[in-house]
Amino acid sequence: MAQPVATAELAVVNTWLVDTGPLVAHLDGADRAHPEVTERLDDFAGALVTSSAVVTEAMHVLGARRGGPRLLAELVQATGMTVLDLSRPPELFDVVGLMETYHDTPMDYADGTLVLLAEALNIREVLTLDRRGFSTYRTRQRRSLRLVLDMP
Repeated sequence: MAQPVATAELAVVNTWLVDTGPLVAHLDGADRAHPEVTERLDDFAGALVTSSAVVTEAMHVLGARRGGPRLLAELVQATGMTVLDLSRPPELFDVVGLMETYHDTPMDYADGTLVLLAEALNIREVLTLDRRGFSTYRTRQRRSLRLVLDMP
């Protein structure tokens, strides 16, 4: 996979990949994961990285909530979250390959983009509510990911 952007600055600080579920939970006080996700995000001083697929998915889910999409845009801006696009043909085929490998888990497109980012950016920690999926997924070098919500 081609490097999505210059990422030298991400290597010098603790960096988490961010999945859709925690973005939605953080912005929706009624979500049962809201307290846990909010506490972890409030205590985190590192860099947050996600994919445009995750943002699209979160915008869709939050679209049913009045002001939800705006809150997401404000969160991305306020946290300085890096949002990378992985929709060029080589990356699409890489994600499809992962989705085929994990078809029984299953893996969706947004999850696949996060696994590719973990590999490309050498990031191991992922903030996700999808414990089953992300405890199963591996990079193409067979590296596992650490689930932030399960870390001490």
